[in-house]
Amino acid sequence: MSARHQVRIEIAYHQRRTGGGDEIDYDAKILAISAAAEMAGMHPQTLRQYDRLGLVEPARTPGGGRRYSVRDVTRLREIQRLSQDEGVNLAGIKRIMDLEREVQAVRAEAGAAVEELARELQRARAQLAELQAMAGPFGRSTDIVLWRGEQR
Repeated sequence: MSARHQVRIEIAYHQRRTGGGDEIDYDAKILAISAAAEMAGMHPQTLRQYDRLGLVEPARTPGGGRRYSVRDVTRLREIQRLSQDEGVNLAGIKRIMDLEREVQAVRAEAGAAVEELARELQRARAQLAELQAMAGPFGRSTDIVLWRGEQR
């Protein structure tokens, strides 16, 4: 059995069940270093170096072996692209990756804040509608009316 075929079997084996059917868990740390290196088009020693530098964070087996996810492989390919195509050194790549993580965290935080504000706005509109319903059609008016008294 080829390594590529074995990788597909491992990924398929670690699928997670969701309400609508099967989905691949791209964060499952199931790929051995040899499989991840082959998928990323790198030598396993390069992955070890990237691990030491903190560019990727594989999980560890009880015996100390590294396990990578499909998302890690995507990250490794991006590291390779930045290094080879863009000419960025490894320290620069680490800084880029760290900044991208920070941006993602800020976006998530901003998204949560926007959702909370939308819920508050919805609650305020519901309260306004409730107050308007309580006032009824004869609610207190703020119109100015000129009254001249009785005319005989």
